[in-house]
Amino acid sequence: MAYEINQALPRSFDRLKSSKGSSSPLVSNVRGVLAAFLPRYGLLISFLVLWQVSSTRGWINPAVFPPLNVILSALWTNLANGALLDDIAISLQRSGTAFAFAVVVGIPLGLFMGQFRLVEQALDPILQLFRQTSALALYPVFILLLGLGETSKIFVIFWATLFPVLLSTIGGVKEVDKKLIEMARTYGAGPLTVFRRVILPASVPAIFVGLRLSATTALLLLIAAEMIGANKGIGFQVMNAQYNFQIPLMFAAILLLAFLGLAANALLVLLQRRLCRWSQPST
Repeated sequence: MAYEINQALPRSFDRLKSSKGSSSPLVSNVRGVLAAFLPRYGLLISFLVLWQVSSTRGWINPAVFPPLNVILSALWTNLANGALLDDIAISLQRSGTAFAFAVVVGIPLGLFMGQFRLVEQALDPILQLFRQTSALALYPVFILLLGLGETSKIFVIFWATLFPVLLSTIGGVKEVDKKLIEMARTYGAGPLTVFRRVILPASVPAIFVGLRLSATTALLLLIAAEMIGANKGIGFQVMNAQYNFQIPLMFAAILLLAFLGLAANALLVLLQRRLCRWSQPST
């Protein structure tokens, strides 16, 4: 009997070890995902869970801070019945038009100013003055000049989004390694070739930093622009829901704006990675 037990125990230990070994890859994968996910999103998830539990159990006033499931339900309902779709289209048209104008004006002007020091010195003081002046403070001036229609709304967003693109482009051009420019000129490259092959590619990462800041600024100014003299748009829905005490709809519109901002930033990051593969760290 003792002999049989002694023979059975090693076999059972071997089966236990083999079962642990077979599950170890899955456990390792789960641990790897959690190790990558929790440090980045753990605090956000904890905040959302705390909001849901606090509002559901009455720790905070649910009339002011509705539970997240109520907010998401309001968002889905208004998207499904089309109430928010027109507002999304109008808001994207306003912010997208202003952002496009900022890119068309800011990048060429920044590339030009970054290469010519005298031009930068002449224009920098007035640019700094305009940059330090809040676009919201100038909004009444834009309304007086351009009226209360779409033009003033687009222009105030353009005004706020222009400077991040412009200043980042100037900084990117000025930070190009001078040795690269000298080397290109040594090999017989002309001014246009130096600009096209050296200055412009080296400036692209800094330009994308400005683009991402401008995209965020465009959405922030969009809210303020649509809160004054507008009857459509996500910003209008935020104010209208607040006036009518439709708090879940108000938070749903705010959440929608956050999603649009994250989507715009992710799109620009993806475009930057495709255009600047040479600047990505090798793995």
